[in-house]
Amino acid sequence: MKKLITLFFALLLLPAMGPWKSDCGNEVACDLGDRSYHFRAPDDWDGKTPLPVLLHFHGWGRQGDLIVKHERIAGHTRSRGVLLLAPNGVNRTWDFWAEGSKDVSFAAAVIEDAAKHFPIDRDRIYISGYSFGGAMAWRYVCDNGEGVAALLAVGGSLPQDTECATAPREARHVHGLKDNVMDFPMGPGGDTTYPVALWREKYDCGAPTGTSTYNITGKRDFNRTEWDCDGGRVVLDLHDAGHFIPRGWLGWQIDQLEGRAPRYP
Repeated sequence: MKKLITLFFALLLLPAMGPWKSDCGNEVACDLGDRSYHFRAPDDWDGKTPLPVLLHFHGWGRQGDLIVKHERIAGHTRSRGVLLLAPNGVNRTWDFWAEGSKDVSFAAAVIEDAAKHFPIDRDRIYISGYSFGGAMAWRYVCDNGEGVAALLAVGGSLPQDTECATAPREARHVHGLKDNVMDFPMGPGGDTTYPVALWREKYDCGAPTGTSTYNITGKRDFNRTEWDCDGGRVVLDLHDAGHFIPRGWLGWQIDQLEGRAPRYP
């Protein structure tokens, strides 16, 4: 009986203890073969509820240890019940230039490795990235987007004539009109909707189904264009500034995708 009681209490502890890695997490990288990644669990997670995932590709010259403490990334996932995964690029960059990138298979392996330690909600996997990482996020969903709930890309993309084998259920992209690092991809005749032309064609979109202007922090307006299409949904947010992660943008998108009223922070 004493052994049964001990086992009973041990099992009670499993939901809180089981998913956590004892040797890595947050700013300490988790090894995965010859690569590595970082993760950050939400602050108020109960240890058992299935978690939506945001896999975020860092910008050029960075690593995942920055992402898991970044106010404009981890600062929003931590308070929204989202598991943040931050893979590390080889030589602090990504290979997104052509189909067949090893970084796609590596990032997919990161999700599978995290699933061994956390109960992941497979219907709520979001792929994100900034700058070169934004382009890598596009490459990931272009090559391995089946089952991905949404692309959330910031200031980085692929050429709009890229052939994509797959696509996420929804594509959201934000870009600054004055971006001179990964220049704003202006379309023919000054078409400012061109940055998402690839997804509009992939989803068989027609004319925009909605336009609006919104503000997250009181400092910057976002001009939004939306397309509800036969094959998926496309959202393009534009702002009149340069190359950076807009404050509050990722959290705003997560709230909307999760069916909540968006808030800041």
